[in-house]
Amino acid sequence: MNRFTHFELVTGDFEKTAQFYRTVFGWKVEKWDGPVDYWTIMTGDASSVGINGGLMATGGPFSGTVNTIEVDDIDEYIAKVEANGGEFIFPKDVIPSVGYIAYFKDNMGIICGLHQADPNAGM
Repeated sequence: MNRFTHFELVTGDFEKTAQFYRTVFGWKVEKWDGPVDYWTIMTGDASSVGINGGLMATGGPFSGTVNTIEVDDIDEYIAKVEANGGEFIFPKDVIPSVGYIAYFKDNMGIICGLHQADPNAGM
């Protein structure tokens, strides 16, 4: 089943935004040790209902909140999005040892992400 599995909050100040969500909701927000400036958000433990997310930098086509859908074959869903009037604003890219990501606007302009997990990506 293709479900929303991740959210991203777009911010111009990582630390200030992180502190807000830590203080208000008790979320664990930490700088990611990866190749891009990104912070991870853990909203709860794995036994409770909900999804985790991240903080991404302001800029480009992103603003507000972006939700990401986990798929088993990103290339298949890229084709489906395009065949149904969607437009990719950030093409498929690799996140080393994590998987693949792409961002699109649907036929009404709503931005979403597609993610395919693959621990061997970029290796």
